[in-house]
Amino acid sequence: MMMSLSQLMEESFQIAWEYLERSGELGDAAAASRFLGETIEIMIRRGQRNRMALSNRAIGAYQRYQTSETPVSNRGSRSSA
Repeated sequence: MMMSLSQLMEESFQIAWEYLERSGELGDAAAASRFLGETIEIMIRRGQRNRMALSNRAIGAYQRYQTSETPVSNRGSRSSA
């Protein structure tokens, strides 16, 4: 049975959201919501229709985004001890 694109987006978003929430990686809820929604929408527009692929790719993209948002002063800092 085919699901509508809005249902595909909703289910993919929910899977990604719940995973990130359970893993403690969600961060700012508003930013996460925008990021996941936009990322999944772009993939659907490009033709992706597998909800697990959509959610897994959105999770990976969000994790990379969160890592890249780490302040430069905290990256690669070494202790002088």
